[in-house]
Amino acid sequence: MRMTNPQEKRMNKRATNLTIDPVLLDEARGLNINLSATFEASLREAVRKEKAARWLEENRAALDGYNAWIEQNGLPLEKYRQF
Repeated sequence: MRMTNPQEKRMNKRATNLTIDPVLLDEARGLNINLSATFEASLREAVRKEKAARWLEENRAALDGYNAWIEQNGLPLEKYRQF
């Protein structure tokens, strides 16, 4: 397992510009909220959710087909279930 240096993490980041509500920005700064960390965490979650939604959409036909097969034929090893 590779150990990462906190400074090394910062070197892999890129600056960007954002437009946000100035009142919200002032409030966040007044509360000492780390804007970069908060935005990055929120963006990671948004990306994760979007990837999951797209995967589901791309695989919907296969999932529906499998579910239909189970409805019609039952579970393949159902006789071995203990519940």
